Amino acid sequence: MKMNRRRFILAGAVAGGGVLIGYSATRPTRHRRANAELVQGTERFVTSFIKIDPSNEVTIYVPHSEMGQGIHTALSMMAADELDADWEDINIEQAPAIDLFANGDLVKGFAGEFGVPNFLMGLVNVSAFAVAELMNLQTTGGSTSVRYTGDTAMRTAGAAAREMLITAAANRWNVPTTELTTELSHVHHNASGRSFSYGELAADAALLEPPEDPVLKDRSQFNIMGKAISRNDIPAKVDGSAMYGLDAHSEDMLYAAIKLAPVFGTRLVSVDASEALAQRGVERVVELEDSVAVVADNYWRAKKALELVNATFEESDNENISSADIAARFDRALAESNGSTDKEVGDAEAALENAADVIEANYRVPYLAHAAMEPMNCTVHIQGDRADMWTSTQDALSMRGRVASIAGLAEENVTFHQTYCGGGYGRRLPFNWNMIDHATLIAKEFDVPVKTVFSREDDMQQDYYRPAVHNNFKAAFDANNNVTAWHSRFTGPIQVPGASHIPYGIEHQSIRVVDGDTHVPIAAWRSVDHSQQTFFTESFMDEVAHRAGVNPYQMRMDLLQEHPRHRKVLEVAAEAAGYGQNLPAGHALGIAVQESFGSFVAEVAEVSMDADNQPIVHKVTCAIDCGWAVNPDTVEAQIESGIIFGLSAALYGEITLENGRVAQGNFPDYEMVRMATSPEIEVHIVESGEALGGLGEPATPPIAAAVTNAIYILTGQRVRELPIKNHDFSRSNPVAQV
Repeated sequence: MKMNRRRFILAGAVAGGGVLIGYSATRPTRHRRANAELVQGTERFVTSFIKIDPSNEVTIYVPHSEMGQGIHTALSMMAADELDADWEDINIEQAPAIDLFANGDLVKGFAGEFGVPNFLMGLVNVSAFAVAELMNLQTTGGSTSVRYTGDTAMRTAGAAAREMLITAAANRWNVPTTELTTELSHVHHNASGRSFSYGELAADAALLEPPEDPVLKDRSQFNIMGKAISRNDIPAKVDGSAMYGLDAHSEDMLYAAIKLAPVFGTRLVSVDASEALAQRGVERVVELEDSVAVVADNYWRAKKALELVNATFEESDNENISSADIAARFDRALAESNGSTDKEVGDAEAALENAADVIEANYRVPYLAHAAMEPMNCTVHIQGDRADMWTSTQDALSMRGRVASIAGLAEENVTFHQTYCGGGYGRRLPFNWNMIDHATLIAKEFDVPVKTVFSREDDMQQDYYRPAVHNNFKAAFDANNNVTAWHSRFTGPIQVPGASHIPYGIEHQSIRVVDGDTHVPIAAWRSVDHSQQTFFTESFMDEVAHRAGVNPYQMRMDLLQEHPRHRKVLEVAAEAAGYGQNLPAGHALGIAVQESFGSFVAEVAEVSMDADNQPIVHKVTCAIDCGWAVNPDTVEAQIESGIIFGLSAALYGEITLENGRVAQGNFPDYEMVRMATSPEIEVHIVESGEALGGLGEPATPPIAAAVTNAIYILTGQRVRELPIKNHDFSRSNPVAQV
């Protein structure tokens, strides 16, 4: 597999780890830096994430973006519980975009996930924060916030602060620390009946060094974690006071509407802006390498004037490429190349040659847009050698660094004003630079704030898309209908390792990837490769089961003997959905299971066909094993969100190309599941007590296969290409459930 950017950076960081350790050793401890850079008055940082003031209010700084996933509340719960704080006195703040809050715990987590050898992990651990600072890493994505930052940084910060406060009290009373207990933001000496509030001890505790390895609580000791606690971001979102990037405003602000090259990768050749410049409120027309922008005193005027600009872009070899051309290219690649190894077990080729029966099937999925509800936007105000910026982002530090780079400023002279995100799904990650770059270049032309906004059409047609992928399968059976080989060839690139792997106990497996590069820009999309690969593998597993004459649920259970967590969520979801029991006439259940981001998810979709032979998804029953639930309410909300997101893609989602350009322009062309068409969703949390898994993405991958597997039972037709809306089910031939 080709080395991707993150793997390369991590490898380089590890190789230079000795230098980074030295760099770290010369820096003040992080909470001392926080006290030097951020405190006001008598408040004190006891650790870099936890600040306490004399009134006993505890402020917890969260280094992740709040995109509706409830992460501010969940991470604060983890720190507060280990601190033994009174939840009623907790204040939650977004950590600012400064080096102090670069997220070294993500470096540690990603290093393990992306294959850094164990013997180098010690080096990674001691240099992680220096690496994070150099990488400007403050990312929210990959379902990492709870399982990496929460389980290490936030819990450790809370436990360390608690021990420091105990030590400060012991020093004041001249008693052993073993005689002291903590509860509800107080340290108690039960033998004498004395107590201090944390606020009374914070100044003394801040002078101590945080312990390197504080003792974390056993789950039986939790007071806050594990409870369904209301999210702190909800009230502002209900009353309208929540600030999003699009809400940035000042009286002297200008607004930019932009027209980008319609064919990806082409340049601007010429512009006639005479008519646009004559319009009321228009300040300037700015020409960039790949685009032209109109800047006016409000966005509507800028947008309408932009329609009058006559812009010519260079011609390209990609001018005539369509989705059909790309599909044909992928098919040729799969036919002509055996690709490179993703996973090889046994000898699948020999097993296929000696098989009593072989089943083959070809699957494909289209490009998909992110389509976040808040359109892409960025406001930049450059003033001499300084700048301010406002945008909704999944990585504030990287965005600050990017603006500094484009504007030619020192990073410390760029102030990032963090806001809530109106959806992200990977679109607001730092490698989707087009919005930030354009906004900064436009703002350089002015001495007032300039807000650049992508219209819905801009965003839909200038996204970084989920890759289109084709996957060709074969499976072999012996004379007793036992599956003996699994053979998979799919178009890349691989964005996360292992998504195409199967947990099933099949003796011979050959999984290989071939090149699938095109001129279409691609990036991470919610659940990344798992969204495509789970549809492929779980659909084909159903085909294998039906070919063998075995119930699809039972075949999965039989082939998962070495994977008890898969089996458990399958068992829970199937039982809760009534799998194998009588259903309403014309209804069927489809099932799918997948492990992703450390969590195990099984989903059962109950489906029927309406009078127009289109599927209706009545109910989705989901079981998730994410280790254990920090906030059960957040778990349920994230599962519901992931299912609806994935169901929208399965039923309707496709980005198609005509003449090298994206054809879709807005939601009438890119339909979503809406309230009226959303299924009932039932969530069952399976607490295995294993390591924490992710929540933002794992519910998205199984839903497409669960629905299409049910459609097969209802119609006898296999959906091997998404979206489902493109299929004609008028000639249905229902299949008896085995």
